[in-house]
Amino acid sequence: MKSRSLSISATEFKARCLSVFKNLETRRYTRVVVTRRGQPVAEVVPPRVAPPDLWGALRGSVTIRSGVDLTAPALREPLDAGRGRLHR
Repeated sequence: MKSRSLSISATEFKARCLSVFKNLETRRYTRVVVTRRGQPVAEVVPPRVAPPDLWGALRGSVTIRSGVDLTAPALREPLDAGRGRLHR
């Protein structure tokens, strides 16, 4: 993401603050530096967006067709452990 910043005087910031906040919210700017007599006095940045909680994020996205038994064995042949073999 390209870093775009805006430098604005305190007087202009007072007049346009709602517009500046909207531009920060939409990520048009990554930071706004407010100046007084050409010297920076404040830096306004958008809040960090917390990553979404992964627990339950895919809930409802999987459907199981009727007639499918999830507890049935997946393979038709017995596994090595079923034959009493631990290692090959």
